[in-house]
Amino acid sequence: MTDHDPSPTAVHGRAAHVRGLVLAAGAGRRMGGPKALVRRRPDEPTLVERAVSLLHAGGCSGATVVVGAAAEEVTAIVTALGRDVDVVTCHDWDQGMGASLRAGLTALTRSTHEGEGCVDAVLVTLVDLPDLTPEVVARVLDAPSAEDGLRAALRRAAYGGVPGHPALIGRDHWESVIASASGDHGARHYFRATPHELVECGDLATGRDVDTPDELDASR
Repeated sequence: MTDHDPSPTAVHGRAAHVRGLVLAAGAGRRMGGPKALVRRRPDEPTLVERAVSLLHAGGCSGATVVVGAAAEEVTAIVTALGRDVDVVTCHDWDQGMGASLRAGLTALTRSTHEGEGCVDAVLVTLVDLPDLTPEVVARVLDAPSAEDGLRAALRRAAYGGVPGHPALIGRDHWESVIASASGDHGARHYFRATPHELVECGDLATGRDVDTPDELDASR
């Protein structure tokens, strides 16, 4: 995928029982509005549409998007994609990323998708990673699973050795992640305290998020 290609193309077969989880609930105050609705260029999809597309192209068996600020508008965009994608509303989204992660994982513990039974793992990503590619998603998905299987897997992408997103969290870890996620740290505390695998992806992307219009401009 080139820098000017707004539509990620598939690079990976479907990873059964792994669902993408997009955290897209923030208000984007420094950006001037919710980042889920931002476009890198006027003729490109919104960042939330791009995030869903690259998860599908990278091999996730579907995607769940957590919304909060501008929930109705973001939900309308996501549901119009016509793919295996659903929406979870985080009512306390203003408490930070931790609340969004808790809402998404809690909803997934109660649901099944496409007749495949329970989701065994989620691949968590943020909506504000404009240079993330399907190749990064595929590499994190393709990394060997733990001996105990996909449900016990815990790994995340790294860029030049620095941990980032996406992060694969097996179902066995969800309860503990939900209990520890707070503020804007998401699952950071849990990863720091729990052995996990880093999957180097620095040759594919920078992994940097964007918080301001200037940072978004620099990412183009």
